[in-house]
Amino acid sequence: MEHKHPLLKSFEFALSGLRGILLQERNFKIQLVIGIFAVILGFVLNLSLAEWLDLVIVISLVLVFELINTAIEEIVDLISPQLQDKAKIAKDVAAGTVLVAALGSVVVGALLFIPKIVSLLK
Repeated sequence: MEHKHPLLKSFEFALSGLRGILLQERNFKIQLVIGIFAVILGFVLNLSLAEWLDLVIVISLVLVFELINTAIEEIVDLISPQLQDKAKIAKDVAAGTVLVAALGSVVVGALLFIPKIVSLLK
């Protein structure tokens, strides 16, 4: 299989997509800030390697699902600019995917951070 673009050009496309979502998508910015806060808290609370792996995975999943959600919304808007039930379902399900990942990350964050914070307060 022949590649259309050099490898560096592919990275440029990916970075352009990330730059675009950072500039345009409020929810992605919120999730990124929360993720950065969780990483800072992880350093403060001295997470173990396994805890870091859990944290990085859930932060990454939320951000990845938000990227996919945005891509789906853009494609649906492109192919179905009029309001249609099936287009709404596709967009709602994509948004629901992000919500499920975000709720899961809250649970993981609580399991990681609450015991450490409680032990610090004792």
